[in-house]
Amino acid sequence: MATYLPFEEKLKEIEDEIASARVRGDTEAIVILEKDLEKELGKVYKNLSDYQKLQLARHPDRPYALDYVRRLMHDAVEIHGDRTYRDDPAIICYLGYIEDQKCVVIGEQKGRGTKNKLKRNFGMPHPEGYRKALRAAKLAEKFKLPILMLIDTPGAYPGLGAEERGQSEAIARNLLELSRLNTATVSVVIGEGGSGGALAIGVADRLAMMRYSIFSVISPEGCAAILWNDPSRVEQATKALKITPDELLKMGLIDDIVDEPLMGAHRDKEAAAVAVGDYFLSQVSALKEMDEETRLQKRYEKLMGFGAFLEPEKKK
Repeated sequence: MATYLPFEEKLKEIEDEIASARVRGDTEAIVILEKDLEKELGKVYKNLSDYQKLQLARHPDRPYALDYVRRLMHDAVEIHGDRTYRDDPAIICYLGYIEDQKCVVIGEQKGRGTKNKLKRNFGMPHPEGYRKALRAAKLAEKFKLPILMLIDTPGAYPGLGAEERGQSEAIARNLLELSRLNTATVSVVIGEGGSGGALAIGVADRLAMMRYSIFSVISPEGCAAILWNDPSRVEQATKALKITPDELLKMGLIDDIVDEPLMGAHRDKEAAAVAVGDYFLSQVSALKEMDEETRLQKRYEKLMGFGAFLEPEKKK
């Protein structure tokens, strides 16, 4: 059963009518209703608010990292463990092929259903997850393999055990090591990009976001609670934070927006996977045309360009 968001109620009504018409065998009604559906789709999805995009980014049916791995990769082998403490299921790492390109894919996995959500810790990695990701990245560097990183987390796990095992150090280490990693890297926000939990696998030659994804320093709910002591003002906070791909591209904080099906990746997972795969392969091809020194220099310049500021003129 499809899950409909509050602003999709009209779409649900039309799709239910189409299903009924198919049962009746009423082809004339189906044609009319499908035209109505197409018009409603354009009306709803071409005028989405920032808050509605946030809802789509968190849609329970939205494809997660493993969905992309299974659709994009072949001859894939999973890499487990950080060789220090344990294997963190909230981070997945695979070595395999996307089409003819041998590569490493690293992703944050939320999990479906209560059992899997608990297993994956709701997509909130522990420090050993980030250390596993770095281990996989170093393996890719050793064999000159490009890396695809799939960001989808509400944030790094803030629990006591994670802090005791060096959560902040693990994230900081990844920022440092990925910034100077000597292989082509592409990172894509496929759902939620939350704070340092996203940044830990977000430092790359190319950083892109899917059309209905978000990238934020804090959740809109947390922002509303801190600024106004009122979590119900989440819609206002979402708009103020400027966390959508269009806003972030305008500010130069991301490189590209990866298009997904008009109704969202959750309605056509195959098309969404093709879009991500095509983007990765095209960027790897472009990055391969640069020599290593040029590629690393461009990455450095991009990272150093974030958060630029101007000194005020001194009074004479």
